[in-house]
Amino acid sequence: MSKEKKQPALQRFKNYLHEVVLEIKRSTWPDRRALVTHTVVVIVGVILLGLYVAISDTVLEYALRWLVPRG
Repeated sequence: MSKEKKQPALQRFKNYLHEVVLEIKRSTWPDRRALVTHTVVVIVGVILLGLYVAISDTVLEYALRWLVPRG
């Protein structure tokens, strides 16, 4: 079994950055229309989820106040 000498940290970091750049170049990026569409879908989804959580919280708060009255 041969032991390879470990590269210096700076050289490993340079290799890492080089591989990152190569991977980004191979990636496919959405066009502007798809990006805007997906962004709108995410924003609407977050708003709807926030409303659901707020309504659920309010309903549960009133239910608990009715079930456990303060003395």
